[in-house]
Amino acid sequence: MCYGIMVTASVSSIHRYSFFVAMGYLTICHISRIYIFHYGILTTDFSGPLMIVTQKITTLAFQVHDGLGRRAEDLSAEQHRLAVKVKPSFLQYLSYLLNFMSVIAGPCNNFKDYIAFIEGRHTHMKLLEVNWKQRGFQSLPEPSPTGAVIRKLYMTLVSLLLFLTLTKTFPVTCLVDDWFVHKANFLTRLCYLYIVMQASKPKYYFAWTLADAVNNAAGFGFSGVDKNGNFCWDLLSNLNIWKIETATSFKMYLENWNIQTATWLKRVCYERVPWYPTVLTFVLSALWHGVYPGYYFTFLTGTLVTVAARTMRNNYRHYFLSSKALKVAYDVVTWAVTQLAVSYTVAPFVMLAVEPTISLYKSMYFYLHIISLLIILFLPVKPHAHIQRQPQTLNSINKKKKD
Repeated sequence: MCYGIMVTASVSSIHRYSFFVAMGYLTICHISRIYIFHYGILTTDFSGPLMIVTQKITTLAFQVHDGLGRRAEDLSAEQHRLAVKVKPSFLQYLSYLLNFMSVIAGPCNNFKDYIAFIEGRHTHMKLLEVNWKQRGFQSLPEPSPTGAVIRKLYMTLVSLLLFLTLTKTFPVTCLVDDWFVHKANFLTRLCYLYIVMQASKPKYYFAWTLADAVNNAAGFGFSGVDKNGNFCWDLLSNLNIWKIETATSFKMYLENWNIQTATWLKRVCYERVPWYPTVLTFVLSALWHGVYPGYYFTFLTGTLVTVAARTMRNNYRHYFLSSKALKVAYDVVTWAVTQLAVSYTVAPFVMLAVEPTISLYKSMYFYLHIISLLIILFLPVKPHAHIQRQPQTLNSINKKKKD
């Protein structure tokens, strides 16, 4: 259906039609499998690969629209780099969507990067960005993914062991036990919720790191050379575990969790919608994940927490930058608050159904919802100039120069 849209629809509307057909089909599948078959139980079935295919279909449709349906000066630098100027053949389309490396667990990648990999230009293109003669090389080096693959396979092994021990010891069902809901004090509930949510992470670490390693082993995922001259194989990496576990803001946490999905959401929604970008991006994320009520609790709570966290940061962070000691104290406090806030926010995501979610939030007195609302209502909203939602285009840059 979507390839039919690709070859027949107007390039000015190709992205809209593809988006609504792909997301509509995915949503119908989510509804049928959950409410007809498996409500309240997370099952592994066709929907996982279909979610990845939906990301790829919409990513390619938007990139074809950018390449054929928009003027070059109206594109951001990134949109210009990724724009597809020739519609793919049916073979290229199927290869991009269904290649064995990413059909099961992803991650989503860009069509131009994938075609460069298939044609053997992938690493060569990245290496040409570096002046190798200045580094003492007479010809381009041949980066090997072996080291990166071994490191990632080691991480998958550690994640698997943690899943078999920690996750089994602290299952999410603990959060609806009578002891937790009625007998534990509030501080104990906070700590226990954090531990249970930490215990739910290894399965994601395992799947995403293994998917990244599979692509690297095939030679796909080279991103260039870092400032120390080391070869980087993180083009398709879906998470940064260290930054997740040390995140000092909600934003930093989200930026390093499910990175490729966050990038997809940014490129097809956040940068393109004219109104309420944060809210609509969270809604799209929830819809893409599925129709379990827990997802919507998580993403609506996440919207509230994101706005509140941004407001707090813009109002108070500058007071703690005057000395190193104050900055360290600020980082420690914001790390603890971030980890607790994330645990509270994502709990419904793993609980899935309405009843356990309401039970959990009642036992926590809806504390984060209340605090977030109070912050939004009573603290002034200050602009954060260092972040720009709409990407700069050639037109906007020229207009600034004229002004």
